[in-house]
Amino acid sequence: MTNYDIIRAHYAGSDNRDLDAMLAPITAETAWTEMAGFPCAGTYHGPEEIVENVFKALGEAWENYTLKVERILDAGDTVIGVGTYSGTFKETGKHMEARVTHVWDLKDGKVIRFEQFTDTLLVAEAMKS
Repeated sequence: MTNYDIIRAHYAGSDNRDLDAMLAPITAETAWTEMAGFPCAGTYHGPEEIVENVFKALGEAWENYTLKVERILDAGDTVIGVGTYSGTFKETGKHMEARVTHVWDLKDGKVIRFEQFTDTLLVAEAMKS
């Protein structure tokens, strides 16, 4: 599988709510960074931290939290996903849609680094009472 195929499979796992597929390319050394200003902001290492601080946290706080990937760009050891986040913040009942870009760096078929870029203002506005 190419790096492009590996990240495409991760996104397919996300679409299918298949955590094992999503975590397949993640290792204990993977550094996963959620953008400053985003609800899960920070850098997490390894599958346990990523699940707890990102996937689980978003699932608990948002209803129908979804990522719709529109483009995946193959740059060899780097793969870029472009799409839109959407969901309703449970506490306020407000819906949001925000554009997002993911930058994935891979080595030997595993993710070594992930970085998210998104419009954090749109997310924050949905979270305001």
